[in-house]
Amino acid sequence: MPTLIKLIEKTYKMAKPHERKVIMDNVASLSMLQAITYLLPILILPYLFRILGAEKFGLIAFAQAFIQYFIILTDYGFSISATKEISLCRNEHTKVCKVFSSVMTVKTGLALLSLLLLSITVYFIPKFRSDWQVYVLSFGAVIGNTIFPIWFFQGKEKMRYIADLNIAGGIITAILIFLFVKKPDDYLAVPVIYSIISLITGLSGQYIVFRHFGVTFNFYGYKSLQQQLKAGWDIFISIAAINAYTTTRVFILGLLTNNTVTGFYSMAEKIANFCQTFPLNSFTQAIFPRLSKIFHRNKAKAIEIMQRIQHITINVSLFLLSLIIIVAPVIVRIACGGNYVETVLSLRLLLISVFFVCSNAFRVQFLLVCGKTYIYSRIHVLMAMIGLPLIFLLIYSFSYIGAAVATVAIEAGIFAITYFTVKRLKYS
Repeated sequence: MPTLIKLIEKTYKMAKPHERKVIMDNVASLSMLQAITYLLPILILPYLFRILGAEKFGLIAFAQAFIQYFIILTDYGFSISATKEISLCRNEHTKVCKVFSSVMTVKTGLALLSLLLLSITVYFIPKFRSDWQVYVLSFGAVIGNTIFPIWFFQGKEKMRYIADLNIAGGIITAILIFLFVKKPDDYLAVPVIYSIISLITGLSGQYIVFRHFGVTFNFYGYKSLQQQLKAGWDIFISIAAINAYTTTRVFILGLLTNNTVTGFYSMAEKIANFCQTFPLNSFTQAIFPRLSKIFHRNKAKAIEIMQRIQHITINVSLFLLSLIIIVAPVIVRIACGGNYVETVLSLRLLLISVFFVCSNAFRVQFLLVCGKTYIYSRIHVLMAMIGLPLIFLLIYSFSYIGAAVATVAIEAGIFAITYFTVKRLKYS
């Protein structure tokens, strides 16, 4: 532990004073956001599981997994490409307006395409048509995500706005869930509430961009749209590939089994996702724009900072995840209100995959920082090509256990490939 503390102190001192302040302010804002937005589900999810039951809870989880594909399409990778572009031109107002306008135009077009695809799916495919209300009512989350300019705030390094809006939205969501979901027949209220809050949050974000940052919206021509599509393409392919072996697990499980099994497994996955993203996402999101600027000034320094931060993350995650694996039955009992062996086993396996993710997070990010988006894309496309058939095969053979085992294998593979890829990168 003393060695780890010294490593953290040394890494902290490597950044300039104003860089430390910006990074720590953003980490604090995003950590507060994640603490609220992930702690609230700790209250909401057990409540929903008990009120709705495993079957309806599984249906909601399946619908959310399905809707996530449209969120990926409308995001298109702008969370990385546009964040980086805004970060590099943040003091050039005309360029900022151009990037914002072009990105929002593309995202709006993709949202309309998503609505068309959803309509076709729920109309022509029986499994979706039988519960069409759940999918249609869930689509509001796609629109809300489309208009919420999180990439703009990240590029400007103004994460406080992201935190404030999402914290407020999370608290209101929890209140509405407890007020309006009282019995299994109220399951449709869940997607309605999530969609309404997502829309309000997105509109509020747009208001802040125009009102407080003075951004104006204009159409800059199709060439500008093509530039944004080209900039985000590799990242979009990567994110789509990543979700081919992440979100798809719940989706395939829902297709090959039933809502009850999906409900047990999805609860384990939600708990594991909490362990994976909190507070890791706060650091990755806060550090990305700043590390990008450092890389442009001093490549060697950026590499050293990345390596030290990754080393710290490995040590912390190894200790915490080992502890969580031991107390997994207690966590599941609190979350689900019972001793569900399916959920406990799934959670323990998924936590192993979480360790690989945490041990690789900043190496993966560094590929984007140094502009190696094509390598980033190829790694995840390769693992999607391997992982997707593996997920189908293992879920078909071993149900929910297969989903968890496939996750461990895929994340271990990504860790190995990324480790040796980044190690071979040479910068002076």
